[in-house]
Amino acid sequence: MPTQKKIDTALKLSEKIAKAKSIVFTDYRGLKHKQLEELRKHLKKTQGEFVVAKNRLFLRALGEEGQRIKDSLTDTTAILFSFADEVAPLAELMKFFKSAGMGKTKGGLLGKQVLDEKDVIRLAQLPTREVLLGKLAGQLNSPIQGLHYALSWNINKLVWALQSIKNKKTS
Repeated sequence: MPTQKKIDTALKLSEKIAKAKSIVFTDYRGLKHKQLEELRKHLKKTQGEFVVAKNRLFLRALGEEGQRIKDSLTDTTAILFSFADEVAPLAELMKFFKSAGMGKTKGGLLGKQVLDEKDVIRLAQLPTREVLLGKLAGQLNSPIQGLHYALSWNINKLVWALQSIKNKKTS
């Protein structure tokens, strides 16, 4: 029989799953409690949450989705929930694991798509949303700038020619 505490934990996890844009499963072995608290503080700034939960409770909270990711949930597992941006908390987590020298990703979910460890690492290496939007704005502005320079070229040539004539007459 499940205890009330386990039922409450599974309900809380299912609420977080419903709100999360991406979910990453990690192996946190070797990290001390102080390090985990520091990691949680860093992730809170990026609207992410790092939760340690039993694999069976997490599978129960996932429901039918759990069958697709059952292989990723082995040994000790901590779950990273990303609520606002899919990539920013994951990048922060990977940076923390690298500086701590321990911890690794096992897999994850991006929306309804199942990710393996390689996919999660590639996702973490993506630039942030703000950087991608800046690049997009630059790409959209590029044709307009090209048209501006093309249209103003003849006027510039005329001004330069008049300026050189003026310089010849005054010298």
